[in-house]
Amino acid sequence: MSIDVELSGGVAVITINRPERMNAMDADAYAALSDAWVRVRDDTAIRVAVVTGAGDRAFSTGADIKSFLTDPGDLSGFWNTQREQLLNRGLEVFKPIIAAVNGYCLGGGMTLLLATDIRIAAEHASFGLAEVKRGVIAGNGGTQRVLSQLPYAIAMELLLTGDRFDAATAERWGLVNRVVPAGELIGTAIEYAERIAANAPLAVQAAKELALRSRDMDLVSGLRLEQTMNRLLQFSDDAREGPAAFAEKRTPRFEGR
Repeated sequence: MSIDVELSGGVAVITINRPERMNAMDADAYAALSDAWVRVRDDTAIRVAVVTGAGDRAFSTGADIKSFLTDPGDLSGFWNTQREQLLNRGLEVFKPIIAAVNGYCLGGGMTLLLATDIRIAAEHASFGLAEVKRGVIAGNGGTQRVLSQLPYAIAMELLLTGDRFDAATAERWGLVNRVVPAGELIGTAIEYAERIAANAPLAVQAAKELALRSRDMDLVSGLRLEQTMNRLLQFSDDAREGPAAFAEKRTPRFEGR
């Protein structure tokens, strides 16, 4: 399988498994990755997902050049905008996504990173949007998300030069949360995921959705939607379990209902 999914304790680990190609993705890999994201969205047993790459050399270098740039394919597919949706192409997944970056995070790997919520990088990781060096642009959200996540001048430098930068720089710019030794990468990402998975899953998803939608709403509308969502959550079993567990001085048992 080019995409592996393992589930344990509410945490799904998605591994892009083409280490011989630096975890670059061909059409089959993208289709399998789309299926993985749909599973994360729809499977109530999954509360958080971690995405990483197989091996220790690459998170992902994006689209496999041999598969895509040399074969543009049938133009009719351009209008099939909902086919094989990806996290970074617009599929709405409100469960938290954590990236564990274990090497090269380039091109489509970088645009995938930009669609995740929390990012942990190994010390040897490197990043870049190199598409302009290949005659194309950073697709699947590359040009659309980078300006909202980095200062304007830095974002434009990345898009227009295509140059790489290291993990320490990514941390300094706020693109990743933490940089850790390679041997601690997955453990750190899982630790983050388990902390999130211990919280009320409906509330976690609501918090993520509200935060994302705030970028496209005025403040008054956002505050009203926030109020509406909180009112809705008050009718959930989890909203009763949280205060009960606090009063009884025990760990809450949230079930996402």
